[in-house]
Amino acid sequence: MKSLKTDKLFQKAEGFRQKNHYAESLFFFKKALKGYQTTQNSEGVLACQLSLGDVYRMAGNFDLAEKSYSDAITTGVKINDKVAISDARINLGLSLRGKGDWGSALKIFNETLKFYRKKNDLPATAFTLWAIAGALRIKGDIIKSIKTYNESLEIFKSLKFRPGTGYSLCGLGGTSRVAGLFNESLKYYTSANRLFSGIKDNFGLAYSYCGIGNAFRMLGEYNKALSNFSKASSLYKKIGDVVSYSYTIWSTGTTHKMLGNYPAARNCFKMAGSLFRKTKDPRGSIYCMLGLGELALLEGRKIMAEKYMITSLSSASKYGFKVEKCHSEILLSLLHGKSKTGCYNKLGLKLNFEKVPFNIP
Repeated sequence: MKSLKTDKLFQKAEGFRQKNHYAESLFFFKKALKGYQTTQNSEGVLACQLSLGDVYRMAGNFDLAEKSYSDAITTGVKINDKVAISDARINLGLSLRGKGDWGSALKIFNETLKFYRKKNDLPATAFTLWAIAGALRIKGDIIKSIKTYNESLEIFKSLKFRPGTGYSLCGLGGTSRVAGLFNESLKYYTSANRLFSGIKDNFGLAYSYCGIGNAFRMLGEYNKALSNFSKASSLYKKIGDVVSYSYTIWSTGTTHKMLGNYPAARNCFKMAGSLFRKTKDPRGSIYCMLGLGELALLEGRKIMAEKYMITSLSSASKYGFKVEKCHSEILLSLLHGKSKTGCYNKLGLKLNFEKVPFNIP
């Protein structure tokens, strides 16, 4: 009877998770976890640990997500569930990726990819390729990231798995933007938006709205950009996704910067920066420092601008973020008289900024 009651708690938690109601989902997963621990139901404990990790990760609490997935790995080893161990490990990798540790994430992803390929598990293989592509993007291997997202997309399409197809399209949209392929980026995100609208996936819709906004921003259509960022922000706030919301706020700030509305841009960069510190996302923090540095330079405060840019360069170098390091180096070179954009060419990016403000992709 007790197990049946606990199962209902788990199902209730899962229902809230499917609707992206994270606070309620966490509450019931924690209650279910206690119930399964009391009855020594290891399979139930494992399911709760994995689900708690997923909810924490989606809400931007990477430390607690990491702990939940590590606990799940321990439980999986205890009951010799190799598939669950691999699932927990790949999600652990996503949490590490969220904190900027792309190296550890890639190590885990490549190991799990071998496992899934050996089992001929196509959905898991496609998901792992998607995760690898995202880590490569953070590292700054943009061309390889695009290639890997395409591999993931082809498998998801062959499986007719629409959510996976949509998230691969979003990945291609974001990576194409960083590569300087702005029209392609808009095409990918628009396709994803139609797909997510059809399956009523609010997170996917928010992700694609933000991507469409960024593509319009790069094409100089700033009002369309702000309109899409507003749609994305409303959905992210409703869902409770702090991580993605933070990037949307940064994108909004960058649009205001390009429009010359510096007070609005500064407010956005400061708000996003505070959220990035909360989620321990060093890459997001770098983008906010670059934005604030540019504003200082545009306002003639060169000493303050240099401080922001040197800090950004130091952090990007520390974490091995190639693209963000390049942005920092170019802004610093511009501050000292000449824009040196050669590092974009080395990374295979079709970007060329000659003067501030930079419309950073």
